[in-house]
Amino acid sequence: MVSSTVALGATVVTLAVFAAIGIRYSRGDGSVESFISARGSVGGYRMGATVLASSMGAWILFSPAEAGAAFGGITAVAGYALGSALALLAYVKLGPRIRELIPEGHSLTEYAYVRYGPVAYAYVLVVSVAYMFVFLAAEFTGIAGALSLVAGVPAWQTAALIGGFVLLYTGYGGLRASIVTDTVQTAVLLPLIAVGFVGAVFALGGPAELVRETAASNPDLLDLGFLPGLQFGVYVVVAVVGAELVNQAWWQRVYAAADDTSLRRGFGLGAALVIPMVLFAGLFGVFAAGTGALAEGEASIAFFVLLQQSFPDWVVLVVVLVAVLLVTSSADTLFNAIASLVTSDLPRLLDDPSGDRLTAAARGLTAVVALAATVIGAQEYSVLAIFLTADLLAAATFGPLLAGLYTPRLSGGGLLVSSVAGLLVGLLFFPTARGVLAGLPGASALPEASFLYSFLGAAVVSLGLAALATQVAPADYDLGRLSTEIRTLDGGSGEREEAAPADD
Repeated sequence: MVSSTVALGATVVTLAVFAAIGIRYSRGDGSVESFISARGSVGGYRMGATVLASSMGAWILFSPAEAGAAFGGITAVAGYALGSALALLAYVKLGPRIRELIPEGHSLTEYAYVRYGPVAYAYVLVVSVAYMFVFLAAEFTGIAGALSLVAGVPAWQTAALIGGFVLLYTGYGGLRASIVTDTVQTAVLLPLIAVGFVGAVFALGGPAELVRETAASNPDLLDLGFLPGLQFGVYVVVAVVGAELVNQAWWQRVYAAADDTSLRRGFGLGAALVIPMVLFAGLFGVFAAGTGALAEGEASIAFFVLLQQSFPDWVVLVVVLVAVLLVTSSADTLFNAIASLVTSDLPRLLDDPSGDRLTAAARGLTAVVALAATVIGAQEYSVLAIFLTADLLAAATFGPLLAGLYTPRLSGGGLLVSSVAGLLVGLLFFPTARGVLAGLPGASALPEASFLYSFLGAAVVSLGLAALATQVAPADYDLGRLSTEIRTLDGGSGEREEAAPADD
């Protein structure tokens, strides 16, 4: 086992390098617009890099592996890959629509406020923040478990180190710092991950040997018709797509893109690259379970369990440092995204919404988010279980919320009724809610718990009721109000902050 001192030292050096890059690049521009939107400053290939780095995060080494090991084998992994790609591809179409209707916007919550009213806004704010915060907690939980496994590092130390360093450069430079570190991380991580995956497979005996061992011990893991795997593959698509469509991080990048072409290229490139990465990562979970390498509770760190059994300690440490970078690539994105949600709404609440005051508020909120995520990440919960809980909220909300970009007939009341009804249906079937629901009167009449019915029910019921609301109680909203009522925070015109790099 690697000593905890060596592991912590290497982690500190790695984090310090990227903190320095983020601080150096973002120096000299302290405007609130730069901090939360970096409007019009990112070309297509750099957009692809930040989309990929932000989307893959450390979860790519944990959640797909847990899905493959504990939720249905190869078909579960394939569904995870498809859902991850579809979520990004949705923005290829959705992003230009957002920019067209709300050219000076910043967040999905300010859109919800103007389009649907204050009550719907509060509901959407809770859903979006809950999802992103859970994403953060899951990232910190995963990396804390990996360092605990390979070097015996206490979970709180890992979470505190990563949270502190990411806060250092994100709190200073905001979204611009996040995007530049994402770009560097993608350039470093893609080849390392590719080489690491291929090397690990052959060090473990090669793909043929791994398939043979898995087929002999647990053939269901490789069966494309295995029902639990198929069910997981279906509901994880709904869960991931729904969650990412209420993810403020992507709304920020919609505005950061230099133009619609850069936006489409960036999200399309991210979608294409995330598929093989999720597949490779998930297969490690399949093989770890199939070869009997996992002990109870180790499904989410299956990748590292296999590495530790097959490689010298220094190689395992390098891979853990890669995972640390993956955590920072998504953590800096989410720190800033959560803070930006509230910051973009502060002008309605403050008597003096000056740029300096808003920037200070954004930095303070970033610190609060970092501290809370660090505390939760030290608790060592199940990574995939954490994700699924937040995904259900999003699955019941994304359809009615985004419908307002295309139809003037859905009201705020229609959004709330359809979303809450969808959420209630989802909770009735949600397995992890049974501990709470079991104590209620009439609990014996609850339907059989099922993630599949839970996510499909939440999405289908909310979409269906939203469509019904446009017919039964139609609104007559003028979509042109979105561009006139949502303005930049510094009083400017919303033009680009700087010329986009010539990478298109």
